[in-house]
Amino acid sequence: MVAIIFGSTTGNTEYVAHKVLRAFGEENARLHNIRDSETLDVLRSSTHVVCCLSTWGAGDMQDDWDVLTEELKTIDYSGKKVAILGLADQQNYPETFADGIAVFARIVQSHGGTVVGLTSSEGYSFSASRAEHDGKFFGLVIDEDNQSDQTDTRIREWVGGLKKLFR
Repeated sequence: MVAIIFGSTTGNTEYVAHKVLRAFGEENARLHNIRDSETLDVLRSSTHVVCCLSTWGAGDMQDDWDVLTEELKTIDYSGKKVAILGLADQQNYPETFADGIAVFARIVQSHGGTVVGLTSSEGYSFSASRAEHDGKFFGLVIDEDNQSDQTDTRIREWVGGLKKLFR
């Protein structure tokens, strides 16, 4: 069972997380809000995880994730495959585009986990991103503000690849 964990301030990330759930199929995945008290236990116990978060301010994780940073660092991610989906705005925040997913990816990696589901940074227009390394993002980046017409295709292709990795 895939655990899909999201945090959402304006509702966009929750909306996209539901699209990810439908792409996996509700029989294969469960949706969890990071604000719910039991969700960190779900993260601790799951081996296949999709974390959905957005970038805010000067490249921070969304508030619900950000306030849990220290607690997220106490989790042993060994043996976990963690895919990260990040919402970001390339037009208004081109200097910190999708930086929030980089923050979380580094937490997972530094605590023994494997970040999976890297995607190409082609097709986006930004000047800097800590989420990009060698032309790949540490996950899937969705820009609902400027490229919402590509969201469904990007999710379908990304989840298709994750289904193979999560077997």
